[in-house]
Amino acid sequence: MAGSDLGGPVPSPAAGQLIPAADAQWYALWTRSRHERVVRQQLERKQIEAFLPTVARWSRWKDRKKKVDWPLFPGYCFARFDSADRLPVLTCAGVVRIVSLDGDPAPVPAQEIEGIRRLVETDLAFDPCPFVKEGMMVDVIYGPLKGVSGRLVRKNEKARLVLAVDLIGQAVSVEVDAADIRPW
Repeated sequence: MAGSDLGGPVPSPAAGQLIPAADAQWYALWTRSRHERVVRQQLERKQIEAFLPTVARWSRWKDRKKKVDWPLFPGYCFARFDSADRLPVLTCAGVVRIVSLDGDPAPVPAQEIEGIRRLVETDLAFDPCPFVKEGMMVDVIYGPLKGVSGRLVRKNEKARLVLAVDLIGQAVSVEVDAADIRPW
């Protein structure tokens, strides 16, 4: 079963209540390869709320198969903290950096974290997929159009690939399975 390695809020030792940080927001932490769980554990020890969503996958060795929880987003762990007090986060072994925009830590909207948290707590089947937006150039990686590049569009709630001949200003579109494409 998939789920999450949640580092829930840690109660304060004195009152048994959470110590709310007025400016605490969720941030994505870029981790060293295969250090996501180590980072989560260190954050918990420092009483920083952490969230590591996981997905169950079968792993095969020479002598056996076993279902193992793998990070849903390899190389990333999420933490809730005040960005002005980020040194305890950055000093965790395995943290490469806080995902930033223009040099400032970029908060992840709480509703996005809550949506992922709710999904991993269900019994629904889910898999990570490439993040593609309408209008992006994509490559087809499976099926009869494997190796073809085009622009992703939507038509009647279906993914469509537009193949264009720019020189003559003409194009053709074809329905594709979203699982069969990746960003260009």
